[in-house]
Amino acid sequence: MERHGSVADEAHLASLGVTGELKRHFSPLSMLGLAFAILNSWTALSASLSLALPSGGPTSVIWGLITAGICNLCLAASLAEFLSAYPTASGQYYWAAIISPARWRPIVSWVTGWINVSGWIALVASAGLLASQLIVYIIALENPNYEPKPWHQFLIYIGYNIFAFLLNAFGNSILPYVNKVAITWSIAGFVIISITVLACSSPHYASGDFVFRDFINKTGWPDGIAWLLGLLQGGLGLTGYDAVAHMIEEIPNASIEGPKIMIYCVGIGTFTGFIFLTVLLLVPGNVDDTISSPAGPLGQILQNATNSHAGTICLQIFPLVCLLFAATSIMTTSSRMTYAFARDRGLPFSRFFMRIHKRLDVPLNALYLTTALVVIFGCIFLGSTAAFNAIISASVVALGVSYAIPISINVVQGRRKLPERSFRLPEWFAWFANLLGIAYVIVTTVLFLFPPDLPVDASSMNYCVVAFGIVLIIATIQWFVDGRRNFSGPVSEEVLEAARSVEPGDTAVNGHIVADEKGPEEGELMK
Repeated sequence: MERHGSVADEAHLASLGVTGELKRHFSPLSMLGLAFAILNSWTALSASLSLALPSGGPTSVIWGLITAGICNLCLAASLAEFLSAYPTASGQYYWAAIISPARWRPIVSWVTGWINVSGWIALVASAGLLASQLIVYIIALENPNYEPKPWHQFLIYIGYNIFAFLLNAFGNSILPYVNKVAITWSIAGFVIISITVLACSSPHYASGDFVFRDFINKTGWPDGIAWLLGLLQGGLGLTGYDAVAHMIEEIPNASIEGPKIMIYCVGIGTFTGFIFLTVLLLVPGNVDDTISSPAGPLGQILQNATNSHAGTICLQIFPLVCLLFAATSIMTTSSRMTYAFARDRGLPFSRFFMRIHKRLDVPLNALYLTTALVVIFGCIFLGSTAAFNAIISASVVALGVSYAIPISINVVQGRRKLPERSFRLPEWFAWFANLLGIAYVIVTTVLFLFPPDLPVDASSMNYCVVAFGIVLIIATIQWFVDGRRNFSGPVSEEVLEAARSVEPGDTAVNGHIVADEKGPEEGELMK
């Protein structure tokens, strides 16, 4: 049965014009572990409390997460339909191409691919960023005289990413087991910290009115804008679920299991994040002191609960290790996304970056590129006090835009472009989910380019807009230099017709595998 499923997966992939080069060694559970390790919602949300507490307070922390959760569930469900129809690691840029009019297919695919690649590189950076910030906070908790320097955090950030690179490059065979450990560790940390904090704070909890209704604005923006800017915390905690798409060529029964995993990880992330943030906000303490604490909001809340430096540090080991797992998993996905785009000739020196290392069975050159760009991205630390917001905003904005592009193209054409597929939303709900998801991306894309505080100077500017602009400029230049002549999109007309006609579970397309020049040779499939 497993053998038949593998043949069916490869046949479906071949019908999309793609040659499967990676082993399908991730089980659905290990893939869910990878997706959950990437989102790691309770960890990311608690480590980034500094984004929302001054920008709306508890109302932004709790209800901002619920808002982001509903909207991201709509986006995930919308993308799950694409994933079921076209289970390829290319993800959004393939989907955007295959449903676009022929005239616009190459440029739409090109822009989507560049935005998606850059979004994943920024997301890799965000894991090391959160971890390095937590470590600096722990040092400040133990040593009140410590004055953190930008290069301190930069070196910790580099250390996290070097570890992630080494594990990805030389430990590919054990990654499925690492992902299972990651989800186990994450759930254990969630439970242990929640119970400890509640037990230590009992019976002196903060009021429900404070947790669910208190509003704080220390940003200088008007209250409404401040609350919306606080959505960045929820957006960060729930982004990255397209990881399932970029790893889809490495799981069996892809068109059925992939969509379910994509939706499950967002649902689990929203639920655990809501519970954990509520627990943290129930801890009594002065919220102004929490926001301004040199130990960071999470460290100060744990200190208030346990009244112990040792206890606070021990509890923070859980999110620190979770972020190590997250950095590894995000780098895995980012390298696969880079590899897939290079495979379709979307990057400079594509032939180099598309190579699979035969012995290690990983796209090693794509890993090199991802790591190098993450290090360069981290240099923002050295020149901007708002580096935290800039890197987080860049990842959330870029990935959000890449989600919205294929969904928008499908909506504009009346949702008639997707073929028969294993996962299909009810039509009434599909329209609701598509439109709400698109609206969310439009609003957050604009808002998350704003500086986090007023007034603004050169060091507190949100350089996300600069980073995003640089990516678009490089993509535009590369299009005119190379892409316009050599990039036709990830699918040819022959493959397009075959892909639209194939059904999940088929082992062939009319008895044949149809491929363009980048896929396998056209020929009879053994039955």
